[in-house]
Amino acid sequence: MLVILCPGQGSQKPGFLNEWLELPEYKTQLEEFSETISVDLIKHGTLSDEETIRDTAIAQPLIVAASIASANLLNLKDVSGVAGHSVGELSAASLAGIISNTESMQLVNVRARAMAKAASASEQSMAAILGGDQDIVIAKLSELGLSGANYNGAGQIVAAGSKEAIQALVASPPEYAKVIPLSVAGAFHTSFMVPAVEELEVFTKTLNVSDPQLTIWSNQAGQLVQFGSEFINLLVGQVANSVRWDLCMSAMVEAGVTGVIEVSPAGTLAGLAKRGMPGVEIVALKSPADIESANNLISRLRK
Repeated sequence: MLVILCPGQGSQKPGFLNEWLELPEYKTQLEEFSETISVDLIKHGTLSDEETIRDTAIAQPLIVAASIASANLLNLKDVSGVAGHSVGELSAASLAGIISNTESMQLVNVRARAMAKAASASEQSMAAILGGDQDIVIAKLSELGLSGANYNGAGQIVAAGSKEAIQALVASPPEYAKVIPLSVAGAFHTSFMVPAVEELEVFTKTLNVSDPQLTIWSNQAGQLVQFGSEFINLLVGQVANSVRWDLCMSAMVEAGVTGVIEVSPAGTLAGLAKRGMPGVEIVALKSPADIESANNLISRLRK
């Protein structure tokens, strides 16, 4: 069983679209997506600096566009399932046929702007915690008034909350753990994002939602979702709740997944899969040169 993994925010790097845009079909799709949301994705994926593409309002549409466009270069008819990390759930929804490519881009544009607005309401931040005992880490976060935003598996939890509390966490990390502050201006996947959830709930009522054509897992608890409307509701609520990628990986292994392909901009989820899904074959679409390997894996593990 082979599954497509769709990356979340933070996976984008300056200039990561350069090689991809040499493929005419890929470039055409990025041009169409740019026009759909009135954002020059090609410019941001080739010329914009790190600070610019770190902006939530730019980063999220850029990632979703790149993920969908690179996935469409694969033999998707032979793929069994899909899962996305955070904003990657919007890419996953498109690939599973729950919403169209166009609606996915419109939705991510609304999501990104709403989350950026919620983040600007106060000083917020996030930090990655590597290692340590999970119970001790969670107790420390509770003590500081922080939340576990992403449970990424392999001993990695991302904390989020006020900038002041994150600074306190960096200054006094949990026992046996390392804390790395992240260059973000929001406490994503926490109660700070409730205003964004409310805005998204209104927008999703305009979508044409279908049930998934591929097996799809939710970030909420790693559960399989059978109905498109349920998946959309879950991904909206996820904006203000923890991403349980650890449970997604466990669920995929239990379901018999033997291979995964992380679509562009790839690397982060492939790295987590190496530690959290032992024995599973992995291909990361870091450049067009990886397409052949990905399609070969699809051919060998076709549903």
